[in-house]
Amino acid sequence: MLAGVRPAYGIDTPTGAPIRPLAQDYVIVAEADPKIGPLFNPSIVALDDGRLVAAYLVSKKYAKLPSEQHIATSDDGGKTWQLRHTDSIGQSRLFVDGDSIYSLGSGKSLRIIRSTDDGETWSAPSLIATGRWHQSATNYIHANGNIYLPLEKRIHNDIDAWPVGDFAPVLLRGRSGTDLTRPENWTFASELAFADLIPGYRENDPDLDWFGVPFYPSNYPDSQLLDRSSGVIRSVAPMGWLETNVAQITDPNHYWYDPEGKTFHLLMRAHTGGTGYAALLKVVEQEDGSMLTELEKVPSGRTQLFLPLPGGQMRFHILYDEETELYWLLGSQATDSMTRADRLPAARFGTPNNERHRMVLHFSKNLVDWCFAGVVAMTDAPDQTRHYASMAVDGDDLVILSRSGDERAHSAHNGNLITFHRVKNFRDLVY
Repeated sequence: MLAGVRPAYGIDTPTGAPIRPLAQDYVIVAEADPKIGPLFNPSIVALDDGRLVAAYLVSKKYAKLPSEQHIATSDDGGKTWQLRHTDSIGQSRLFVDGDSIYSLGSGKSLRIIRSTDDGETWSAPSLIATGRWHQSATNYIHANGNIYLPLEKRIHNDIDAWPVGDFAPVLLRGRSGTDLTRPENWTFASELAFADLIPGYRENDPDLDWFGVPFYPSNYPDSQLLDRSSGVIRSVAPMGWLETNVAQITDPNHYWYDPEGKTFHLLMRAHTGGTGYAALLKVVEQEDGSMLTELEKVPSGRTQLFLPLPGGQMRFHILYDEETELYWLLGSQATDSMTRADRLPAARFGTPNNERHRMVLHFSKNLVDWCFAGVVAMTDAPDQTRHYASMAVDGDDLVILSRSGDERAHSAHNGNLITFHRVKNFRDLVY
């Protein structure tokens, strides 16, 4: 054996042995009665004093009751959790700025709450913006004395199906150190809806070819029915994007590097019916302080709307680690997207590319070339999920909060668990 090279699982492990998940064991943070409603949108932050703060949405839709956000804390590394707060600000995301923790909720408006005592107590909600807003608990970053976080806003009302083509990713900028419950401390980037970008989109003849996007025929403004023969209705909405992450490129050798530090890239889940691509935009800060959202270009002058990204067809979470100078990607692994929709087992949710039972980790130096770091957690049943997770760095580890489900879950989409996972010494996975 070469000096300095450690065997993955031991000297006697045969070549081709099954991958061992990095964090298969978990702690149940929350558990729901599947007859009342699922649990959604896990969010987690790690504080400097070692406390972990988690948030998640408790849906009660089957009981026809309003949803609630729950916020819990852990002071023992995630082994036990204490519920601290409930509210009704909608699907939200936690973020830390200075000595404050915030939770920004979305829905018909943007409302925000603040904690100045490490999540023990929370302020009353404050209105940041009106409109029809959507988000998942994706990432946020600090740069230039600001905090940046992305959401989506529905700016059209044209699609009668899942309206992700009507969505415009919007980057929000807040001035660090100010009271971010006050709307005047936020700036909103300009808006671009997916439906406005591609010629022929609304005519069901999008000007895209050569790489199979969209995968299924379009039926704008409605869904395209794929199959209902098994009793499960499988359909696909018009193309779009959602669940936006933000990243800043800091490598001077990168083609998209901005030496002035005024450019931010938005990476969205690409709803195309296929796998392996995210959608891409960039936001450039202007001299007057406004932020302009636009498409990215490659050196040939061609537009780069889609970016290769493993798991880009589902919600993913990107985290930049300054110590390794790498972007870390947590998402879902597709294994069976080419089985015909009419031949999927009933336990599979939605379209063939909509697998949610393998949560995987990658890393990249440039947001384009991704190296597989490992399976974080998985199940053997497609309707028992580990997906839609958020992550944070906690010392040498990654702490992960997953939207999960067991055999009692209503479906792969509507799970009954929020689970906590820890990937120990994650930087040792770099090769």
